[in-house]
Amino acid sequence: MSQPDPNVLDEINQLRTELDDANYRYYIRNESTLTDAAYDRKLRRLKALEIEHPELASSDSPTQRVGAKPDSGFPEINHVVPMLSLDNALNEEELVAFGKRVAKGLERDVEELSLCCEPKLDGVAVSLVYENGHFLYGATRGDGYTGEDITGNLRTLRSVPLKLRGDNWPALLEVRGEVYMPHSGFEELNARALSSGDKVFANPRNAAAGSLRQLDPVITDQRPLEFCAYQVARIEMARIDHENVSTHSGRMALLRNWGIPTSPELEVNEGMESVIAFCRRLGEKRERLDYDIDGAVIKLDALGDQGILGFVSRAPRWAIAFKYPAQEQVTRLLDVEFQVGRTGKLTPVAKLEAVQVAGVTVSNATLHNMDQIERLKLKIGDSVKIYRAGDVIPKVVEVVYELRPEKAEAITLPKTCPICGSRVEKLEGEVDARCSGGLYCPAQRKEALKHFASRKALDIEGLGEKLIDLLVEREWVKTPADLFRLQSERLAELPRMGVKSATNLVNALKFARQTTLARFIYAVGIRGVGETTASTLARHFGTLNALRDASLETLEAVNDVGPVVASHVHTFFRQSHNRATLDDLIEVGVTWEEEDVDDRPTPLDGQTWVLTGTLESMTRDEGKARLQALGAKVAGSVSKKTTCLVAGEAAGSKLTKAEQLGVEVVDEATFVQRLAEWEQRE
Repeated sequence: MSQPDPNVLDEINQLRTELDDANYRYYIRNESTLTDAAYDRKLRRLKALEIEHPELASSDSPTQRVGAKPDSGFPEINHVVPMLSLDNALNEEELVAFGKRVAKGLERDVEELSLCCEPKLDGVAVSLVYENGHFLYGATRGDGYTGEDITGNLRTLRSVPLKLRGDNWPALLEVRGEVYMPHSGFEELNARALSSGDKVFANPRNAAAGSLRQLDPVITDQRPLEFCAYQVARIEMARIDHENVSTHSGRMALLRNWGIPTSPELEVNEGMESVIAFCRRLGEKRERLDYDIDGAVIKLDALGDQGILGFVSRAPRWAIAFKYPAQEQVTRLLDVEFQVGRTGKLTPVAKLEAVQVAGVTVSNATLHNMDQIERLKLKIGDSVKIYRAGDVIPKVVEVVYELRPEKAEAITLPKTCPICGSRVEKLEGEVDARCSGGLYCPAQRKEALKHFASRKALDIEGLGEKLIDLLVEREWVKTPADLFRLQSERLAELPRMGVKSATNLVNALKFARQTTLARFIYAVGIRGVGETTASTLARHFGTLNALRDASLETLEAVNDVGPVVASHVHTFFRQSHNRATLDDLIEVGVTWEEEDVDDRPTPLDGQTWVLTGTLESMTRDEGKARLQALGAKVAGSVSKKTTCLVAGEAAGSKLTKAEQLGVEVVDEATFVQRLAEWEQRE
């Protein structure tokens, strides 16, 4: 058998070390040494090398986190050391009583107790077993004595090291901990589910439990799960540092050194007064944490003391869980109101009978959209479960159908916008309903003006977000046309404005009056009409009048527009207030050069191009404009539909993806040469 190329072996070992180190620094030290793109690029390179050299494969390589899909349910695993539950303290008095019981059992004074305190994560309890530093298997808690073997799914978690760091590993190590889903990941997961019409999870704990019990580890790998250790159940070491393994806090420090995450909130406190102060501080911090906790866990730190007290029934005498107020409560739905967001999206908001959830009075909760209301089969008058965690907006997650009153009322989507009276649109296949008022709708006004003034629209220099907020709040500007009526004398009255800044802004507004038809179409903010579509519409119709009078069938026939965008364009121009706004803009002097309508096919019709990296001979915007003039669609990301990628200097992940998909890639010199040939032909 031939010896592996030492250069290849060195590269593989280097990549494995870098990826393992990145995981350790991210999950243990809260440092980011690699961007997601860089991490993925190194991981892909490592996978490619291991495929090319299978003799160098290793079960603890970062590439081996996702295994094969199992054929059936999870086999059972018996816990050598039972995974027992904790008794609860529901208030500080019960916590003090726990301290007195422990002190009495140890024949000590309460203030002499050394107690380790840490958050009680609201996730799924699991057990991890390592043999000689390598992850062997993992299981759920189950009934405390028998759990499910979920090794394949646990291997997908980047916070679970497949190989421990450093050296002096135990021959055997069993770690207990919690798998949880951070709030940020939970919100993203539910947002994706809502957009695709799938079922949303009620809370992060349910999401974590459901994700861990997927029979296909590939699905688990796509879920934002993390692991945090809270106990060493077994440890067998050849060389024992008595100080580190004789206390709970010492064992947690060992785990961190080996690359296993533990709680950064962990503290050792002396006496019950310090413990109570910790619980209060953690409770105040609860809303700012990016994960759910339902309490604090207090344990005797010395393992010898734990052994003296032992267990009662299914719980240890040496530990207790101090519980915080529940994050889920039941209340009654009184009504549903529809709020209009900055993009025109209508969000149903539940008006509730006030209830305390996690220590906060809740009377409103989001219902996401009408599809969610239909999935819940929700009616006004229903009793509902409300979930709230951290600063996340309270949500209605479940209906208690057995408490439904006889006269419960159905919830219907309004036909017109509750703010401006414009027609509400909910197109087939779309999740959200939206106000079609656009520029006219006060709820959308600030965002519409920011878009109108943006660099790729009318590019009004000096008209930033804060100034627009101020102009709208003072009601000086209600439509884009009002911008061009602003006087420098009045603007100079604004805070931090000054005469010079006011004069510069008025001059910028005068300059912005002259634009192109494509920029103007893009600037007025028709839903679904980006720069490329705006250019396509300008070239196809040539004049604004031709576009605004176009029938739906004519719009649908335009290349690369499609029925959905055609419907948005058609609806926009049918609204009388939108047509009045356009007329007002023309009246205040906004003009553009009409486009020459050219029915001849352009060289790049039907093609999709992507630009990446830095170009020396032109900006990417200039390259994009030249491609669009030749009929190409210019996209921001690479896909199977991409015709060609132009790779400038320091091209990154888009180049890697193009190479993976087999998309044609050209350098700047080739791109410039082809542009010249196509433009000469035109």
